[in-house]
This record gives sequence, structure tokens and C-alpha cells, in this order.
Amino acid sequence: MSQIALFILRLLGWNIYTRVPSDIPKAVIIMAPHTSNWDFIIGRLAFFWYRVHPRILIKKEAFGPVTGPVLKMLGGVPVDRSHSQNTVKEVTKCFQKHEKFHLLITPEGTRKRVNKWKRGFYFIALNAKVPILFGFLDYRKKEGGLGMMLEPTGDFEADFKIIEDFYRDKHARHPEKFNLSS
Repeated sequence: MSQIALFILRLLGWNIYTRVPSDIPKAVIIMAPHTSNWDFIIGRLAFFWYRVHPRILIKKEAFGPVTGPVLKMLGGVPVDRSHSQNTVKEVTKCFQKHEKFHLLITPEGTRKRVNKWKRGFYFIALNAKVPILFGFLDYRKKEGGLGMMLEPTGDFEADFKIIEDFYRDKHARHPEKFNLSS
């Protein structure tokens, strides 16, 4: 599957790379910008190429009779976004239970423009004592991948400055929908 995914990505004109060690057994992977359904398709192909099978938090409303089984097969986990505190606790337990666990989160929480990113990804990583990997798709350059790793310090504002600096030059499929704000 890895080579097929790479072939499709190249056919679409995408270059995918990583600057992060490939042997990290547990991590929260944030993906941004997230402004299009294409982000999921291209990102999923990239993870097939990496041979990483991340779990993906997706709003429970997306799990319909047809889409539900497909999303679950691709690593989707339905989330009730109205109970964010419970989500942080439950996902932290998943990291403790598994020897290898990668969680993919889009901190924007939606493809629409938001005033600020959701912070749950940070607190999950902090509580689970795992690094945050910075996944990205840059539509202007047609490149994506894993560009950086951060060990959360507990100082959200200082750590978010590092995150913000990394994503500042990344171009969304729909730039008007991308806002980088904590």
C-alpha cells in the first residue's frame, strides 16, 4: 500500500517528506491547515506512505450508515465535541493502554475559518507525556509531511508560539479559511 500511495501522491504532483524520526511509538500529530476534504485524502495517502496508521478524531455526525464503516477503517474515532474534557481524559487513557499509538488531530476542528484553534491536542500530549508532531499540507508548494516535533512544556503560550511560527508560511487549499490563532 505504501508504494501505491506514493505513486498516487506523485501523480497528483505532491512531494511528501518528514524531518521527524520515524521510530516514535506514540505521538499527537496535528495537521494544519485544514480547509478542504482533500486534506484528509492527501494526508491519508501520506500516512499510508509513512506506514503510520493514526487514529483520527472526527465529529460523530460524520459517521453515517455509509461513511461510518469507511471512516472507522481509516482510523476514525467518533467524538462528541460537546464534552471536550472527557475527550482529553479518554484519549490520554488510549496512550497508556497501547504500546504504539499515533493520534491525528486538526486543531482548527473544522474546515471553516475559526477565530482560534482548539487546545485539546496540547493537553492530550501533555497528559500522555508524548510529543506533538507538526503535520502539514502546503497547497502552494504542493508539499506536505511531518515538519517538526515539540515536547510540550506545560507553558501553552510559549509552545504555541513555536507552533504558530512553523505554520505561518503554510498555504491552505482555501487560504481565506485558515486562521492561526490560539
